[in-house]
Amino acid sequence: MRTLISFFITWVAGALLAASAWAAPPLLTPAELQALRLTGSVRIIDTREGPAYALQHLPGSVSAPYGRWRGPATNPGQLPPMKQLTALVQELGLTPETHAVIVYTGVDSTDFGSAARVYWTLKSLGMRELSILNGGLNAWKAAGLPVTAQPASVPASSWQPRFSHQWLATQDDVKGDLHGQGAVLVDSRPAPFFQGRKSHGAAKAAGTLPGAINLDSDLFFEPGSAALMDKAQLASEAAALHARPGQATVAFCNTGHWAATDWFVLSEVLGQPDVKLYPGSMVEWSQAATPLPMANEPGRLAQLRYQLLGWSHRNLGTKAP
Repeated sequence: MRTLISFFITWVAGALLAASAWAAPPLLTPAELQALRLTGSVRIIDTREGPAYALQHLPGSVSAPYGRWRGPATNPGQLPPMKQLTALVQELGLTPETHAVIVYTGVDSTDFGSAARVYWTLKSLGMRELSILNGGLNAWKAAGLPVTAQPASVPASSWQPRFSHQWLATQDDVKGDLHGQGAVLVDSRPAPFFQGRKSHGAAKAAGTLPGAINLDSDLFFEPGSAALMDKAQLASEAAALHARPGQATVAFCNTGHWAATDWFVLSEVLGQPDVKLYPGSMVEWSQAATPLPMANEPGRLAQLRYQLLGWSHRNLGTKAP
């Protein structure tokens, strides 16, 4: 009898330990999210625009459009004021213990960046259980799962989050990482941006950071897909970075959107340590009062040529620059 009781106590203790050690997976399939949704154990956050949410959304999901997590048009990657973020997470009824699942539309790889950026923000605010619905709303509907137009209402929380800099790279941090002396600098943009042939509308210059490696976030997706590839394929693409053991990584793009996907893959899916996001990215870098070092920055004549080719592509259907 004592042996049986001892075994039972050990089994219960082990089960409790396993439960306490459980961590939410960074990615969920539609079927996995449906199972969790039916238990009422998750808070589903819809990052699409308000009118899209009003038309249809996952049952029980709450609306928090992506723009509310971003900065002004002049510097979209800038973090909103802490007061604004606090009001937002309280409105969504979030606490550090909430398992929050982020849902995006699921149009393409760029669309995934909105979910990754919100995930990064919530993790930096102190949330411990976070997931993204891989493939977004489109994958959910393709699986034949229900949608509704009925808005959800959740009780507000009183959580007072504190922003952790563990996954944040500031402009000063990046200055210290230039020329291969610190972190691996990962440019997450498509090649034309990295090469200086295109620039964001709010950027004051084209080009990239000196010493940066181009790892277009689109490489982590099957062609034309809005869902991340499997872990083995992601690791294969990430191997191009050739980071030294223990070397930090900083992902950047134009406004911390594409870079959020690279951060998410490297940090959350592949489990690489010390991966950071530079949220202001090249828009903020190029707007510095004192010009900062740039690489692949085109001369004035080249800039005019790229602008002309871009206009021709958009208006006359010629080849993209």
